[in-house]
Amino acid sequence: MAAPSQPQQATFSAIIIGAGIQGSFTAFHLAQSHRDVLLLEQFILPHSRGSSHGQSRITRSAYTQEHYARMMPDSFHLWQQLEAQAGTSLYRQTGLVVLGPSGDPELEGCRCSLGANAALDATELSQRLPGLRLHASEVALWDSTGGVLFADRALRTVQEVFRRRGGTLRDGEKVLHIEPGALVTVTTTAGVYRAPRLIITAGAWTGALVAPLGLHLPLQPLRIDVCYWREKESGKPGVGRAGPCFMALGLSQAPHGVYGLPSLEYPGLVKVCYHHGIPTDPEKRDRVPPGIPRPSVALLSSFISSYLPGLEPEPAVVETCLYTNTPDEDFILDRHPKFSNIIIGAGFSGHGFKLAPVVGKLLCELSLGEEQSHSTAPFTITRFPGVLRAGL
Repeated sequence: MAAPSQPQQATFSAIIIGAGIQGSFTAFHLAQSHRDVLLLEQFILPHSRGSSHGQSRITRSAYTQEHYARMMPDSFHLWQQLEAQAGTSLYRQTGLVVLGPSGDPELEGCRCSLGANAALDATELSQRLPGLRLHASEVALWDSTGGVLFADRALRTVQEVFRRRGGTLRDGEKVLHIEPGALVTVTTTAGVYRAPRLIITAGAWTGALVAPLGLHLPLQPLRIDVCYWREKESGKPGVGRAGPCFMALGLSQAPHGVYGLPSLEYPGLVKVCYHHGIPTDPEKRDRVPPGIPRPSVALLSSFISSYLPGLEPEPAVVETCLYTNTPDEDFILDRHPKFSNIIIGAGFSGHGFKLAPVVGKLLCELSLGEEQSHSTAPFTITRFPGVLRAGL
């Protein structure tokens, strides 16, 4: 290790800023292309400051938007490839119930992605998810591919495979400055690095990193309450350990949707969360004074009482996570409008983890100038007006 007074200097074929799940998969794909890759992370790993920590994430085929539904088969395949390479399990297939008002546009979009036989009748629903109480004029769909990704294990695994393929991962290095050019120069708290291509996947910190490069991206970090609810009768059939995941769409009391996962992380506690949160500064996310109202917890308590009466209506554990939302909740996967060798992956809006293997592949292809394996037309920076500051 170099002494602090002697900063590291090195040249790589690619540099990625941000070692969350998106950046780590980008690094993984670049390393598979036999590239000499540097993956930078500002915090000491593992950490819980960003959007990729925690034990579980839902994966599913059900998607309202066609472009994500088309990407999901590739994502499932790439997750399976990683499992095979690493010799570990990263996914548990539990199935997924999607519920909401009959005729709701989001629900109908999911129905289209799942096919004509996705609808569950009352008997089938009670067998799949006996703890769920459906209301009048509401319907349920079944996604047999749905399940749980083991998030912390997945992140650790993709980073380990990246390093086995010769990649360099440096954590605890905060980026201080980016200098565009044919060779992009990245100065951190511990070194100066250069590469002909730079990929920025810094989550909630992306906006601050690209602002000096003349970009004002409409990225809004949100603090999300991640809530766990105790089963009233442990072991009784319901939404416990053996149950499927679920998503509730189109509910008037929860316009951004509610989702739940079976009891995997804490014994006897079921994870049920609201798919929205409070605007926050990522540097101050955990500095929440006591007594501050948490509207999502109140909303979820009402949902639990109404739809999941087998759970206690007050959360047993409340943790926090970060979303980084775009106005349309679609990703940003694009080149910088002026500096074409700087690629940006951002705005995953709370639904990017399951798609990370495909996102990493697309960012890799963008950085190498290769043909895209999926269209990135829905993910362009220029769909947002006024992002490029005057004078650039």
